[in-house]
Amino acid sequence: MAVFVDDARIPWRGQRWSHMVADTAQELHGAADALGLKREWVQDKGRTLHYDLPDWLRERAIAMGVAAPIHWRELVRRRADARRLAERPSGPSA
Repeated sequence: MAVFVDDARIPWRGQRWSHMVADTAQELHGAADALGLKREWVQDKGRTLHYDLPDWLRERAIAMGVAAPIHWRELVRRRADARRLAERPSGPSA
């Protein structure tokens, strides 16, 4: 499984919210479809493509097997690793 939901639980509008992310946009949107989320709810503001999930929907995603739980620090580490890989120069070095 390459879809994850973190445990950030950020308070906003009377609920606590976490982030659902995936290795690919296709996997992320597939998980969102399984949860009944609208495509226009995806977040992509210069950071990792993700959907914000309130606690009840986070728990549903995990229970349905749509997403695996991940600690928010692990998610940050993975994003940093992916960024470093993307910034590596390609081709032979001089």
